[in-house]
Amino acid sequence: MTALGVTGHQNIPLAAREYVVAGIRDCVGAQPAPLIGYSSLAAGADQLFAREVLAAGGQLIAIIPSQGYEGAFAEDGLRSYQDLLASCTETVTLDFTEPSEEAFMAAGEEVMRRSDVVIAVWDGLPAAGLGGTADAVEYARGLGKTVVVVWPEGVRR
Repeated sequence: MTALGVTGHQNIPLAAREYVVAGIRDCVGAQPAPLIGYSSLAAGADQLFAREVLAAGGQLIAIIPSQGYEGAFAEDGLRSYQDLLASCTETVTLDFTEPSEEAFMAAGEEVMRRSDVVIAVWDGLPAAGLGGTADAVEYARGLGKTVVVVWPEGVRR
């Protein structure tokens, strides 16, 4: 069984989107079955990843950062989150009472710990706040995880 996790930017520029989706699809498709995908189902990279895991016939497990996590979403991202959450075979909610950078960091670390391979939809820049993509990549690499970075050269966020 392959455990595949994701970390990545929520705001993916239109110029990068097709490349990112193809990169996620290629990485998901290259993993031996059965496949389990771990994600916090955040807008952007997490939701793109979740859709590809499900399309490949994998199981999706949500690592939810906190109670009240739905309040962290804009309306369009919330609908997608709720749809994907309903498709999960398991949901793990961390012991934070509300969304925060600390909760997001803890969720990212949990996804990294559970994963054998991590897809990082990352432009290579430092995290904008605690728990950002760069923090998760650093944590995963510190654990010795395989990290596959998916980002088109020359595209800026």
